[in-house]
Amino acid sequence: MGAGVGAARRRRGTAAGLFGAALLVVGTVLGAGGAYAQPSPGPGGHTAGQGGDDNSQGGRGDQGDQGGRDGRKGEPGRTEPGRTRPAPGQSTGGPGRRAEPPGTPATTAPTTAPGGGSRVARPVPATGAVLAGVDTAPEGVVPTAQGLQQALAPALADRSLGTVTFAVADAATGQLLYGSGENTPATPASTTKLATSVAALSLIPADTRLTTRAVRGADPGTVTLVGGGDPTLTALRADQVQIGDQPADADTAPASLEELARQTAAALKAAGTGTVKLDYDLSLYSGGQPHPTNPDNQNIALVVPLMVDEAKTDPKSREDAPNRVADPARAAADAFAALLAAQGVTVEGKARPAAAPAAADAPVLGRVDSPTVARLIERMLTTSDNQLAEAIARQVALAGHQPASFEGAATAVTQELTRLGVPMTGVVLNDGSGLHKGNAIPPVTLVRLLALAASDQHPTLRPVLTGLPVAGFTGTLAKRYGSGSGAADAAGLIRAKTGTLSNVNTLAGTVVDADGRLLTFAVMTSTQAPADTARAAMDRIAARLTSCGCH
Repeated sequence: MGAGVGAARRRRGTAAGLFGAALLVVGTVLGAGGAYAQPSPGPGGHTAGQGGDDNSQGGRGDQGDQGGRDGRKGEPGRTEPGRTRPAPGQSTGGPGRRAEPPGTPATTAPTTAPGGGSRVARPVPATGAVLAGVDTAPEGVVPTAQGLQQALAPALADRSLGTVTFAVADAATGQLLYGSGENTPATPASTTKLATSVAALSLIPADTRLTTRAVRGADPGTVTLVGGGDPTLTALRADQVQIGDQPADADTAPASLEELARQTAAALKAAGTGTVKLDYDLSLYSGGQPHPTNPDNQNIALVVPLMVDEAKTDPKSREDAPNRVADPARAAADAFAALLAAQGVTVEGKARPAAAPAAADAPVLGRVDSPTVARLIERMLTTSDNQLAEAIARQVALAGHQPASFEGAATAVTQELTRLGVPMTGVVLNDGSGLHKGNAIPPVTLVRLLALAASDQHPTLRPVLTGLPVAGFTGTLAKRYGSGSGAADAAGLIRAKTGTLSNVNTLAGTVVDADGRLLTFAVMTSTQAPADTARAAMDRIAARLTSCGCH
């Protein structure tokens, strides 16, 4: 790691909190959006998330990224039939940041060594301002290209990296400091989710929630279940729900299908109705689409606006790439029918697709809301959740007035990033999750996305930073930066989005250097080396940035 690590950490003080314990339990559950999305009445945050190595909880990518934790902060009080949100908590560092009192003492957290073995617990970094690295860095103390070259050369020489391109930029200014092949497009894998997230937070109010509704159908005696694009809607009981391997609380709990059935049954009984027919409305999206390169119902299910528990065949599964049901919407409608029956309402026959979209003025029998979009994005980034990423991408399409499809989402993301001034030369997007092997993004684009999220001119983008996994602690970085990795001293000091496909590994995030300067970085590799070996080599590159001023 080089000399001066201890002194560097003393200079940083609590700046490492940017990437420390604040999101050790980073919850995120979906927000609202689309045709039926309704922003909350005030600023808020309801977060969740999980982690692993890449493309997790919603799938794993070709080889897979998964694992993690999550966390979320309170919302302004909002009441819908049968559903109440908590009052807001004090927040620092932008939307989705969990408030912590100044000077919160460090604690310890159990960690897992690469390969799954346990190792000695290490201290959890104290929390601090999200942009402490930018705000407290000495004026003019910016790494130089020569200094970065000297610091990174040994790590970049690792042959397990194969073909490697990278970029390092100053988060405060967005200035590119050093790179190699930084303008060359490469397969981004799940770092594609950074593009999806920035576009979403730029276009969609962060306190928007995704709403699932039950309304009176067009035919007499029919109830229509209207999909609002929330894949985290759950059919589990509250005591069975876990977010990031932790029991859900009022902030992290997803919308409940059981609660929707309870509201609907109460409204039907009040009207003297005890028997109904059930159909379901999927008109929010442009048809149900299988992922173009992953139609196996593992990494990702059919992308439709109505599903429960991300269409997993086992809602409580903790597998990296759980099996998915073949028809998520029908499975959700069948689960809803069973829950109505448990409430004393008989559903005749089988649920079927609605013949036409539900009328805008159809009487609402019940509705449940996801967590906010900001919290959903944090969860999606922390856990590298593919199913959630494609749902968020479709909300971007709807907000950008494009069809809610893979193609429409890619167009809307590209248009919005271009509007924001992100360098888009060579960028090719085919999905929102990064599962598509035909995606291409240069390292310079990834560092620019992260710099935008750190900019005080774009505070609404801050959940992109707060959602990044913490090295050695959360999400897809939870099992990295361990003892023997050559990067253990950087645990807690780096936050980064991971990416993994066959022979492709990527890492893009933020790091506080030895002078307290916040930097953004992106490393992209194509290699025949084992994935764990390549990842460890990338981690050592990022770790070297924490231990030098690089002047």
